[in-house]
Order: sequence, then C-alpha cells, then structure tokens
Amino acid sequence: MSLSTGAHDLDTFLSRMQKETDPPADATVAAIVGIWAVLPPDASAQQLRDAHQPRWDRLKLATAALQQLGNNGALADWRVTDPALDPDIAQALENFIHAQQALPQWADAEQLRRAEAMFMEHGPISCLLLFCASLPECYVLPDLAAVLHLAGQLEQHTEYRIRSTAALIFPIMMTGGLADDAGTGRAQILKVRLIHATIRNLILHGCPADVLLDMADASAGPDAGVIPAHPALQGERSMQAAMFGAGWDARHRGMPCNQQELAYTLLTFSYVFLRGMRGLGLPCAPEEERAFLHSWNVAASVLGVRPELMAHTMEEAAVLFGRMQTRGRHTAVLHDARPALGRALMGAMETSIPLAVFKPLPCWMTRFLCGQRTAALIGVDRRTPVLSQVLFEALTGFSRLVDTLARVIWPRFSISRLFTRVLGYHLITRLLMDQTRSLRLPTGLCDQAHGMLTHWSRDVRAPRWINVLEDWMTVRGDWRG
Repeated sequence: MSLSTGAHDLDTFLSRMQKETDPPADATVAAIVGIWAVLPPDASAQQLRDAHQPRWDRLKLATAALQQLGNNGALADWRVTDPALDPDIAQALENFIHAQQALPQWADAEQLRRAEAMFMEHGPISCLLLFCASLPECYVLPDLAAVLHLAGQLEQHTEYRIRSTAALIFPIMMTGGLADDAGTGRAQILKVRLIHATIRNLILHGCPADVLLDMADASAGPDAGVIPAHPALQGERSMQAAMFGAGWDARHRGMPCNQQELAYTLLTFSYVFLRGMRGLGLPCAPEEERAFLHSWNVAASVLGVRPELMAHTMEEAAVLFGRMQTRGRHTAVLHDARPALGRALMGAMETSIPLAVFKPLPCWMTRFLCGQRTAALIGVDRRTPVLSQVLFEALTGFSRLVDTLARVIWPRFSISRLFTRVLGYHLITRLLMDQTRSLRLPTGLCDQAHGMLTHWSRDVRAPRWINVLEDWMTVRGDWRG
C-alpha cells in the first residue's frame, strides 16, 4: 500500500488494518490460555472467577516470566527459569522470543545511532513532548482510548501509565537500545507485544483469528463478532477480570490493539515528536528526521507492525497520521474515555509543577502542540486562570522574538530550548526518575537512565549564562539531586 494513494484507497486499507492483529503473538497467548469457558452475561462475579481464574493465573505467570528477559544478545537463547510455570507455557514463550527477536534486515545501524544521539541531545524536550504531545495524541482514536482505559485504569493510575510508556521508550532510544547486544530495547518491545496479544485475547474471549472466522461465516448471524459484557466484573481491580468483562463489538470496532492502532501509537512517538520540535522552533535537520523515523520503523517491525503502515518521510507520516486522526474524530462513540484520560494526564503534570501560577502550563503546552481540535476531544480545553494563559503566551512570544533576533549572530541560540528544558526537568524528575525502580527496568538500564539524567543536566548547546539561568530554575549541578 502506497501512502501517496488517494484518501479513499487509504481509508479502505486502514479499515482492513483495523481487523488485522499480530498472528504470532496471538497464537502464543492462545497456547497459554487454551479455550475459555462460555458463561451467560448474567453470571455472577464468583461464577466467572471460578470458571476463569486458572487461566487468568496462567497469564499472570507468563507475564511474570517475561520479566526474566535480559539484554538483546541473550534473546536468541533465552529460557524460562521459573519451575512453577507449566512446561508447555514456557515452551510457547521461548519459541515466540526466539523467532521474533531479530531486527529486520533493512535496519540501518548508522541511522539508529543518529536517532539515539538525537534523543540524548534533546532528552528533556523529548520527555516534555511525550507528556504534552505524544500521549495526548494517543487518546484521539476512541477505541485505542477505550483499551487504554481498560488496561491501565488511567484515571486512577495515571503516573503508572506514564512510567510504563517511558519503560518502552527509554530502552529503545538509549545508546545501543535496538542494535547492540547490551541494549534492552528489543526485549521491552517483545514484552509489550505479548501484552497486546493478552489484551486482545481477554477482551475477545479467544484468539482474534477465531473471531474473524466467525464473522466471515455467512450462517453465523448478526451477532458474530459481538463479545457480550459481563456486568458483574465491572469495577474489578484485576486487569484480567476487567478486560474479560468489558465486552466488544469486533464487527463495528475492529480488533483491540489492531494494526492501525499500533502504527498510530508509534507515530505519536516518532512523527509527533518531530512535529513538536518544529512547532517549538527547534527543528531537526532533514537527515535527523529520517533517522528518527527509521529507528521507530525498526521498533515497529519488532512489535509486529506491517511494513505498509510505516512512514519513511515526514510527508508520508503527516498523510498517514492525519488520515488516521480524521477517521478517529468521525467515529461514533457511545462511552467516550478520551476526556477522562486527557484530564487525568493534565492533572498528573500539574502536580509536578511547584508554583501555582505555572501549573496550567502543561495544559497550554498541549493545546499549543496538538491544536484545539485534539485538546477539545481529550478534555484539555477547559478554562484556566487568565494569568497563566497570559504568562504562557508571553513566554512563547518572547522566545520566538529573541530566538529570531539572536540567531542572526548565534545560529544555535534558543531561549525556547531553555524554557522547554526547564519544564521537561520538572516533569521528568517528579513523574519518572524519582520512581525509576517502579518502571521495572533491568538494573543496568536503571543505572543508564540515571546517567542519562546526569548527561541532561547541562545543555551543551547553550552558553554558560543560559546554563546558570537554567540551574536557577531547576537545580544546581546534577539533575539527580
């Protein structure tokens, strides 16, 4: 599928991708779970637990076994060491990891290194864009937002969801994350890939391939693909129980965590980041943009995303991302999870800002980076104090004016970079790095993350007086405190 085709052809392709998933991961989870018992929708919570708890427990044990995954170099010979895990389940996990751990043949080591260098150079701004652009844009697709709501109960556990996202991004973008044997990016991706398959199996009460076969059967009737909800499981704290009881209409909504949604999510980490850098007046060089997109395409390949859903230029990414968003905005929604997710994210960021007058700045930054239409969809268009709005507009206007004038003499000068680094510092240290252990990263990666924070403590692009001013607005010396 070429991204240069017309909107109608692209829509047809994306509609098809909403029903496609990840067969190798789905088959692995199906082998772990087996066949679910069929109970009526009015079954009690206890009846549902009695029937399904053994399978929920098997999924928990399999997920725990994946925490044993080490670095990239160990994946080809990885073995499950937990004696409590059924040998057949262990074998299914090992077979999947061994078969899926390699990078695609077209991965370019030089472009990967260039993308990693970009992340290290722009780290605080990268994290700011994750909070104020990538995550908000993730919520635009209504079915993706619904799954995020079910999987993470984000309104109640916002910081956990943020840390979980960072636990994927950091290993991928740190030095050697995807290509080096000592990196851990591929291991983290494969964990997430099996989590996606687990979510699909729980929501659909089986393998997506079986649901698709039922939908294709002309004699199956209009209810084929409709997974009934179990109201007795609503409010369950267990993710397995909450997913299993949610209900789903695959005929009209497609598959949970489908190919389109996976590709869209990765575009929020690549294209939206690069778009945000342009919006902040800090554009990357064209070759850097291509390298960054390439790195995330490599990650997408390991995640099981189809090559036709990968964009290789900013122009291709803009077409694909824009079409996906348009489709999401025009999707009818019965129970819209998007505003609750957006407001919860803004609330988490506001708690990280020390002074009351600055607390609404993440909200205004999100509106600035994502636009008013996205802000309205995710509930980030609420009124904020006038003083905070004036302050944000004054800072952005002042930054643009000073940068435009100063770059006539100093091409790399940027006040905008100073302000975004300061805001990024507060979000990183309060929401992420104070709780790095909660990310459940390997010990070596935790150490690398703290070293990364030290690296970010001084902006090598800025003159000394800018770094002194930045220290006054953050902390003197090492950002680790």
